[in-house]
Amino acid sequence: MAFALARTRALLGLEAPLVAVEVHLSGGLPRTSLVGLPAAAVRESTDRVRAALVASDFQYPNGRVVINLGPADLPKEGGRFDLPIALGILAASGQIPAERLAEVEVVGELSLNGTVQPVRGAVSCAVAARASSRGLILPAGNAREAAFARATRLFPVSHLAEARCHLLGAPAIEPFSAPVPDSHPIEAPDLAEVRGQETAKRVLEIAAAGGHHVLMVGPPGTGKTMLANRLPGLLPPMSEAEALETMAIYSARRLERDPTAWRQRPVRAPHHTISAVGLVGGGVPPRPGEISLANHGLLFLDELAEFGRSILDVLREPLESGRVAIVRAACEAEFPARFQLVAAMNPCPCGYLGDGTQRCRCLPEAVRRYQARVSGPLVDRFDVHLAMVREAADSRPGHGGSDRRSRDPGTARRTTSVVRERVAAAYAIQIDRGGRLNRDLAPAATAHCCPLDPDARSLLRAATRRFALSERAVQRVLRVTRTIADIDGGERPRADQVAEALAYRGLERFSLS
Repeated sequence: MAFALARTRALLGLEAPLVAVEVHLSGGLPRTSLVGLPAAAVRESTDRVRAALVASDFQYPNGRVVINLGPADLPKEGGRFDLPIALGILAASGQIPAERLAEVEVVGELSLNGTVQPVRGAVSCAVAARASSRGLILPAGNAREAAFARATRLFPVSHLAEARCHLLGAPAIEPFSAPVPDSHPIEAPDLAEVRGQETAKRVLEIAAAGGHHVLMVGPPGTGKTMLANRLPGLLPPMSEAEALETMAIYSARRLERDPTAWRQRPVRAPHHTISAVGLVGGGVPPRPGEISLANHGLLFLDELAEFGRSILDVLREPLESGRVAIVRAACEAEFPARFQLVAAMNPCPCGYLGDGTQRCRCLPEAVRRYQARVSGPLVDRFDVHLAMVREAADSRPGHGGSDRRSRDPGTARRTTSVVRERVAAAYAIQIDRGGRLNRDLAPAATAHCCPLDPDARSLLRAATRRFALSERAVQRVLRVTRTIADIDGGERPRADQVAEALAYRGLERFSLS
């Protein structure tokens, strides 16, 4: 009898729990048994491993082979266990030293010819291996993304024979490392290209500075999508911790991110035909959805009212908690979902309710049904409500020629590069003060970070009574007020800043006509 142990990692959400691959060889009729709650793809690994070992000129044991994946109550899926099973069999049969195998963790899927294929969740595996102080043998196709975890002992292999040679030390694979590049700002259209809409540009700057959720409502052609497309260029780069978490999410979906842009904030814009599972995540095993792929970045929902109401309402909990828990009968996974939501919609089915240039032809009941597609609790979770209006051409700054536009001081202050500098300065103030953006402040922290003078407090109290603002809405007004003060460079928010924040809370009941 012979026994060997190989260590590998499963994948549950972004967690990579340790799995012990125990291989026991004994005499008797040739038979291979795989136990330990394997999914269908894992049960098929015995055939892939046998073919890969034979194709690589290794000897497959001629007797009974029992393979246990422990712990037995942990669900296992995918082909990620192929390579550790193969190396465990080689160690148990004396073809590689078992003591060398104990120094590393192994993950990888095998083709029938012994080629090692990439797997999902390599970043999470690298983070876990670094914490355990063990090396990690992984597919060469996953090496670049795993290097962002800054694990010092990554050993990429392209073939089963390379893994065996490394464990034999003839020749050993040099640890893989790659420089982590600096990230440049997202190449987005310039904010100065938007003519007019100075209030909307101000709102965009406030939203970028505090990470606030924005709802834009207005007729077609007022610039809603144009403004949203310019918001990514205003956002500062992610920290390394944020970038690594986002990279792990993309790795769990087997999606690639440009290594040179790894600290750029992700931007996701799903179509309104998306399902609830596609938006928040799900499946068996659970995989991250669009809100997690937008983690630490921007989620843009255009034509908001065209999404199903039940689909939109699944956003309510993640907007508050910044996480989404997906529970299935066999397993449970949790994914981060701390995203900035920007949404745009028309005020009615035809789009021209309240527009001064075209007459709305919708019946009142049709308008009511259309606006009811977006629930009140979801509207309440937007920090900033912006009613977009069509501006006359001769009222726009710079109208009348490029010379006049270039002389307009407001246009110069609203270029993407200038606004991005102010946003970055406001970001730094927030992180230094509380370690998080104003959007994410808890009620107690909001009261501490946003002390109002008597005039500002009196104004907020009167507005709360006059407009019947919910406690959630009051908290969001305070957070937006704090962001406005951070942009303006004030320590204590003023009454006029409270008034500006209140001006962006006018759409709870969609009074747009």
